[in-house]
Amino acid sequence: MVRIFPYAAVQFMSYEQYKKLMTNLLGQQSHVSKLIAGSCAGVTAVTCTYPLDMVRARLAFQVTGEHVYTGIRHTMRTIFHQEGGYRALYKGFSPTILGMIPYAGLSFYTFERLKLLLLEHFPSWCGSTNHSGTGLILNVPSKLLCGGFAGALAQSISYPFDVARRRMQLAEMMKEGHKFRTWYGTLAVVWRTHGVVAGLYRGMTINYFRAIPMMAVSFSTYEVMKQLLQLDTSVAKGS
Repeated sequence: MVRIFPYAAVQFMSYEQYKKLMTNLLGQQSHVSKLIAGSCAGVTAVTCTYPLDMVRARLAFQVTGEHVYTGIRHTMRTIFHQEGGYRALYKGFSPTILGMIPYAGLSFYTFERLKLLLLEHFPSWCGSTNHSGTGLILNVPSKLLCGGFAGALAQSISYPFDVARRRMQLAEMMKEGHKFRTWYGTLAVVWRTHGVVAGLYRGMTINYFRAIPMMAVSFSTYEVMKQLLQLDTSVAKGS
């Protein structure tokens, strides 16, 4: 919770800013603008909150009765002083960025694209007229559908980088941690040892059960909160 609040806040706030910038540069109808804006938002958010993700991974990996860390502050101080300062807190950052670029970019692009397609082709089922009567907004079930599909697609493409990130974050707590010093070396070791399905995509199925509802609720909440704040989320009729 300590990580997810600032992460989501920075991601959605920066997406709106990057989207405005990209729209001014590339035009309102550009698909690339949303892809770039989403990628930049994801990179910005993960850069700001990555040390908290490192702490979360270390605390979650501890075995009962063999606790090395006693809490968030203790974990961060220990990593900082014993493993190399700020650089240690960003261990695994490279594969995270490489995975975040397609993950966040595709998430936002897919959501925006599906939103437009549903309101264009199924306006009576998936949308309703906004307060001014000039545009259509998605209903909540459609928001959930778009968000869930966007999360599933993005996760499918970027998941191997998530595996590499986790291995690198936990390298100091593993017997063969010396093998996981670089992102490309980590991916190579996992691929040679376990293959694609059992290695690079290990845990993918259970991750869908986490990622799909999380992204569905996340995007839906994002849209609903914008509407409550009287920010425009509508698509112009006939667009």
